[in-house]
Amino acid sequence: MTSTPTPAVSPPAPVTAARARRRVLVLYNCDYDSAPGETVEDDKDDKDRSAVAQAANEVRDAVEAYGYEAQLSGVYGDDVAHCLNHIREVAPDLIFNLTESLNQDSRNEIVFPAILDMLGIPFTGSGALGLGLCLHKPKAKDILRARGVPTPASCVIERAKDAAGVDLPYPLFVKLAHEDASVGIRHDNVVHNKRALVRRIRDLLEEYHQPVLIERYVEGREVNVTLLGNARVTVLPFHEIDFSKLPPDRPRIVSYAAKWDESSPEYMGTVPVPVKDISPITKAAIERAAIGAFRALELRDYGRVDFRIAEDGTPYVIDVNPNCDISPDAGVARAARAGGMKYPQLIGRICDIAWERYRNAHSKARAA
Repeated sequence: MTSTPTPAVSPPAPVTAARARRRVLVLYNCDYDSAPGETVEDDKDDKDRSAVAQAANEVRDAVEAYGYEAQLSGVYGDDVAHCLNHIREVAPDLIFNLTESLNQDSRNEIVFPAILDMLGIPFTGSGALGLGLCLHKPKAKDILRARGVPTPASCVIERAKDAAGVDLPYPLFVKLAHEDASVGIRHDNVVHNKRALVRRIRDLLEEYHQPVLIERYVEGREVNVTLLGNARVTVLPFHEIDFSKLPPDRPRIVSYAAKWDESSPEYMGTVPVPVKDISPITKAAIERAAIGAFRALELRDYGRVDFRIAEDGTPYVIDVNPNCDISPDAGVARAARAGGMKYPQLIGRICDIAWERYRNAHSKARAA
């Protein structure tokens, strides 16, 4: 596994004719937009618009600032054929894939990457395999363990009647098996006894109708690691969650409220900050585990790995995100800025990494 520190990034080179001719289509899902058929170019300040649509606007602007031509295309789950026809008409050199779901189901995140791979259309980010593995958290953990990447001991519950049979030492952390963005995570997802565990498992099964993952709760620092690349992976500067302003009666976790409810004490008490005061040994262990997870779960181009650092310094992977938020105020852009990379450079770099991956694949195919 090869990694490189993030160098200081110089200002973008002047826009050349070759770069200007490259066309990037930013593809995003519209299933959470308030008005079907509405485009993100209408009224950029519309607060009802989904976060994905807002990110699409920002990515499109960054692509253009980097020097490429850029267009937007939204897709609804019941209009995939129309979107594919539009892609054929535009004939982009690259699709910047921001589709996170279809029909308001995150498991459909794999649909467009699978179609684009089948059609041989270049796109940024992980393919259907990597996305599917990460969406299935129990199987992702099995793969990480098989590859020697530390992750907390765990089990899966599919039926409420099996909740009382969980045989793991407390405290435990309970989460949904097929969700991201902290959906279903509240302060009572950290449990300290069987009664609390059974109650929370039953509630989640009843509300979300999907299996529940139970894992050992690791008390310690929560570190986020962003990675860029493929054959050669760059690890961007680490960030961690500052829990110091969290109410004392709340566990040190990033709940749904902490991510999305700006008026909540959890939101104000879970602030991402640059990692400081970390030993070289622990830093190296985190980097090894992050790259190991990136490769084991078939991520491409970029991704984020989240850790809890145990008292003995062991970094335990608690989540791997292959389609992480890349809007200007999110963690990936924050890590890029810490590495000296402005937002258009980050987005342009992701495009360049994807193009390089396709060029290398075609070169190998021709040589075979």
